[in-house]
Amino acid sequence: MSKIRVGIAGTSWWADAMYLPALGGNPHVEVVAACGRNPQRAEAFAQKWKISQHFVDFKKMLDQAELDALIVSTGNDTHAPFTVAALERGIPVLCEKPLGLNYAEALEMTKLAQKTKLVNLVPFTYSFMPTARYLKRLIDQGYIGKPYHCNLRYYTGYRRKTEYTWRLNAAEAGSGALGDIGSHFIYLAQWMMGSVSALSCRLGSPIDRPDTTPDGKPFTHTDDTAMVMLEFANGAQGMIHATTICYEDSPFGQTHHMEFHGSEGTLYSVTDWDKIQRVHGAQVGEGLPHELPIPDDIWGKARRDTVHNTYRDVFRQDGHMIGDFIEGVRTGQAVRPDFAVGTDVQRILDAALLSHQEGRRVLIEEIQ
Repeated sequence: MSKIRVGIAGTSWWADAMYLPALGGNPHVEVVAACGRNPQRAEAFAQKWKISQHFVDFKKMLDQAELDALIVSTGNDTHAPFTVAALERGIPVLCEKPLGLNYAEALEMTKLAQKTKLVNLVPFTYSFMPTARYLKRLIDQGYIGKPYHCNLRYYTGYRRKTEYTWRLNAAEAGSGALGDIGSHFIYLAQWMMGSVSALSCRLGSPIDRPDTTPDGKPFTHTDDTAMVMLEFANGAQGMIHATTICYEDSPFGQTHHMEFHGSEGTLYSVTDWDKIQRVHGAQVGEGLPHELPIPDDIWGKARRDTVHNTYRDVFRQDGHMIGDFIEGVRTGQAVRPDFAVGTDVQRILDAALLSHQEGRRVLIEEIQ
């Protein structure tokens, strides 16, 4: 089969750091087009990665570039329209999370993907890290037995500054810490523990910020922090704490903490995004938790010296996520996490927003 001709919408640092290095190292890929709203940055991006065509108008890219697959790595408010336009033209799509601004958008995207039977993926990146995949294996193998509860904490500090960005604006982002980083751990919680049936949520915005955009337009602020108490269909409970205003002086500016408890044992994982990425655990009768070395088959080719190097290699060397998507396009085989999973997460995000707004417990089925 000839190379998969890929287009990318979005020329931000994330496209530059995540997608192009992984695509560039894939022998089955040719990146043929890039689209960004800033013409100078789009041109510079295309020149850096030797992309033959660059655009500032997404529709023109679809009209003029011959694409076999599309990556949508733009602001949240463009996820749905860009994805729908591509699917309608028969183009498989990898779309960043959160999938849409709300459940209705995400559901439309999923229904269209299912109708067209095109390969689709939502990149919940942290689920591909060795620690997460090992935790998933252990839980599936019954290490903790019947799940009782989990506690997942994502600490970062990129919103400690007060400067305006689109992520602060609800009209463009949908939500703040909740959707941007909380969605990662909501996905992990469901992946590890099962489906969520109800929740309670409190959001926080303790940092004083201007009430208008730089050009003087008023806007609705998104959240800096989110605390979500999950109720799983199997009776287990979970707590997710996502905050963007912590002081975390690691090379990646964040730390991850995960705990899972059940009838037969306990699992702990800490990733400091510097040197530490470990899993500890203990089953009933074993005493204090001890390190559970991550197996070599999970590590794969990834370096183990720093967490950031592992993160790079998981996607660039071992081909997780982006490579999975390309292979799915080549073979027509479904990949995970797909739009349906991303829509489940979006439904939980909508329920969390409603819970905060109305100050009450919300059933997931209320979100229609």
